[in-house]
Parts: sequence; C-alpha cells; structure tokens
Amino acid sequence: MRSEADEIQQIIDAYDNVVRQIDADARNPEMERAYGGIVRAGKGKLHESITNQLVYLAWKKLEQDESSLQVQHIVTQIPINHEYIESIRNPEIKKYLHDHLADLKYPLGIDWTVSIKKEDIQGFQPIIGIECKTYTENAMLKRVLVDCSLLKTIYPSMSFILVQLESQLGGDFSQLKPITYGSSSTHTLFSYFDIELKIITLLKGERKVDRPIHKAEYFKPLERVSLERSIDHISEVLERYI
Repeated sequence: MRSEADEIQQIIDAYDNVVRQIDADARNPEMERAYGGIVRAGKGKLHESITNQLVYLAWKKLEQDESSLQVQHIVTQIPINHEYIESIRNPEIKKYLHDHLADLKYPLGIDWTVSIKKEDIQGFQPIIGIECKTYTENAMLKRVLVDCSLLKTIYPSMSFILVQLESQLGGDFSQLKPITYGSSSTHTLFSYFDIELKIITLLKGERKVDRPIHKAEYFKPLERVSLERSIDHISEVLERYI
C-alpha cells in the first residue's frame, strides 16, 4: 500500500508532466481544436483529477474505509420554486406552469459530488459539492455561490469547497498561509449568500493573465506543503459527517 507521501509525490509528478506538455500539444498542427481550447481542457482535466485524489487522501487520513466514499460527476435536477409560480399575475401562464410541473427543472452539474455510505438510509448520501477551477475571479465566484445555493435547496446539510489551481480573487488567497483572510470583494459576496464555501488554492502567487503557467518561463511548481494543507482542509469538512 502506498503511503500518503508517495501518493502526494505521484500527484506532483503528474502535474509537472501534464502542465509542461500542454503547450507542446496545443501547438501540434495535427490537433484540430484551437490552442486555447486544448490548454483549458488539459488544465481542467488535470485539476479535476488532482482534486479527486485529494478527497480520497483526506478520507484515508481520517482512517475511513475507501469503499464507503464516492466522488462522482452528478447532475441534480433542481425543481421550480412554487412561490415563483404563485407570484405570476397572468392566470394563463400560472395555469400552464402548474400543468407542467414535472417538466420544470434545471439540471445542475457540479464538478464533484462527494457522498458517504450511511447505514440508516442504506445507501450513499451526498455531503460535499466541490467546484474545480484552474483559476477564479469574483465574477466566477458569484456563479459558484449561486450553484451552491441551488444545491442546498436539495441537500440542506451539504458543505461546499472550491479548489482552484490559481487565484485571481485578490486578498491573500494566493499566499497559501495557514489562515486565509480573503479579500474585500469575496467577503462582500459571501455576505449575501447563506453558504459556507471553503476556498483551497494549490499554487502560490496571484494569477497573471499574461503569465500562463503552461509556458515554461512562467511555470509554477505544485508544492508538497500545499497538497498536505489541502488534504487537511478537506479532512476537516469530511469529519463533520462521520
């Protein structure tokens, strides 16, 4: 069985290999997609995979059975808010919506839904929604908070985590300190949502648009201490449900 240190090194090696290769692959004339699309796809898939592994390492750190944890891509059907229908003044539209209630849903997908096995319900219960971003700025954070709010209407006890490779949120999110104080804009957004969102940043240093990390001269290393701290943060959230 591999140790946590071995698995962390495996994540670092994968990150190094993939990120350093992205630019070369994107410039390959045989590739059909545009350069930017290839870069985004490469970083996105890598980041989702890293986050998946971090969740399992956090579960393992809590000395829990891996078979009692699921990390999946799940689309949740969000039903229409009935108060909205009742607020509609046009009786024909209101009747139409009442007649088509079964169809009035919004399919919401979040990058990872973490579920644990619960004996009392004889199945798996979703407990954490995780959004993975190669970087986040505050306009994107608004969308994340809205999605989390919608999911919370279905899973009231669900916790939420945003794992970003780089930060463009301002404040000290990119400093990777033991305690993050955040930024004025981010805290202001949080104040309007009844959502506790833990933000985890993996790479040190604020994102610079003109300094993409897949370029050799701007490459940022993924450090062991960052991954270890991320595992600790995820463990803290998971532990609430054990």
